Order: sequence, then structure tokens, then C-alpha cells
Amino acid sequence: MFDRIKKLLGGAGWDEPSDDPEQDTQAAVAALLVEAGRMDQDFSSDERRVVEDLLAQRFELSKEQVSELIEAADERTSQSAQYFPFTHRINQAMGAQEKTDVIEMLWSVAYADGTLDPYEDQLIRQIAGLIYVTDRDRMLARKRALAKIAGTDEES
Repeated sequence: MFDRIKKLLGGAGWDEPSDDPEQDTQAAVAALLVEAGRMDQDFSSDERRVVEDLLAQRFELSKEQVSELIEAADERTSQSAQYFPFTHRINQAMGAQEKTDVIEMLWSVAYADGTLDPYEDQLIRQIAGLIYVTDRDRMLARKRALAKIAGTDEES
């Protein structure tokens, strides 16, 4: 199942037709979440746990599937700082609300270790621009992510 994802995350196959576009989207989102976790030079166990939980919930994946996806994404993001293949896939596959949900997921990863690193903030701003999420929606996504972390689960 994850051979295609590993191929995509390895840098090949982004322009090839896919038998399962959903897997392509999962790979793209996973890569961005892992990159957010890596931005402060320490992909901590807290950040990894949040990435695992977010991917499992969003895409209804098993623990094994999530683990394979994260391993492949971690390997890919450690080798390249190219976001275009991932943001391009997200732009093709997701609507406006889903893209905003991805930004909320990124905020959740960024705050998983209790602090927002300036590089994490910069990454989220950059990704939001690349997937056409407005500044307002980006900040509302941040507010929702922080509310969930605090346990108040606000909707805005």
C-alpha cells in the first residue's frame, strides 16, 4: 500500500498519474507535518506523537500505516527543502476548508513541544501562502489549535 507513498516521498512520481490520489494527499500532508516537527532541529517525541495522532484521525489510518508514512516523510524531508510537490498535491486535491485544516494541523505540531520556534512560524506562513490560505484563516487555525491544546476546543 505504501510503495507509492515511499516513491512519492522519495522525489519521484509527482507528475505521474496515481492509482490512489488519496495516498498522494496523505504523503503530501505527512511530509509537511514532519517538516514542521523538524523545523526546530529536533523532531521530538511529543511532536511525533501529535503527527501520528493527526494523520491517524484525518485519514483514518492504522498505527502501522501512520508509522510507515512518517518514516518515509521523515526520510524525504531530511533530504530536501522542496515544498512545491507537496503543496501542489494539496492544491490539486483539497478544498479551501481542508487546506485550512492542514494549517491547523501544522500549528498543532509546532506547539506540541510547548513553544513556537520562529522557523516553525515562518514555515507555516510559507505553506499557508503556497496553498492559498488567507492570513485571517491561518490565524484562526492557530487559535483553534491552541484552544484544542488547552482543552477548550473553541470553534471560530
